[in-house]
Amino acid sequence: MNRGAFLDRDGVINRKLPEGQYVTRWEEMQFLPGVARAIASLKRAGFRVIVVSNQRCVAKGLLSLRDLDLIHQRMLAELAAAEAVIDEVYCCPHEKHPPCGCRKPEPGMLLSAAQAHEIDLAASWMIGDSDSDVEAGKNAGCKTARILDSGEVASGTADLFAGSLFEAVQEILRAES
Repeated sequence: MNRGAFLDRDGVINRKLPEGQYVTRWEEMQFLPGVARAIASLKRAGFRVIVVSNQRCVAKGLLSLRDLDLIHQRMLAELAAAEAVIDEVYCCPHEKHPPCGCRKPEPGMLLSAAQAHEIDLAASWMIGDSDSDVEAGKNAGCKTARILDSGEVASGTADLFAGSLFEAVQEILRAES
């Protein structure tokens, strides 16, 4: 069995747009500092790196699944060029209602990825920037890390808190060694 690192996208890998706005074009995708180094470190440590992202913008008609896939293909290529290989991207394109099993905080995307990539969820981490990311990780049986916005105070049930993906990965790798 493999260890997994499940990463939310917006606010963890790339700069999150203001509430109610969505990345709908490649030009809006701005990688956060240290992301490529963090992902490369996870890969060197033997983690399967999986992106799990709610993408409600599809249900809202702001972009098609095909256009979302093109953004993700470019994201994967740009990161891979920096030796930061992501094994797969899972997205929930659904609206909040009616509820579905893949939209975080439900664990559907993590469970699907775990089955496809032979991942031991108890030995894995969910890294996100919201309570629903942490809850999805807990619901799947993972350890959890919460990325905080600048000035945000650590609170909630995450196993660790950090200011960036890079900081979270450093703490995870220290704890796992």
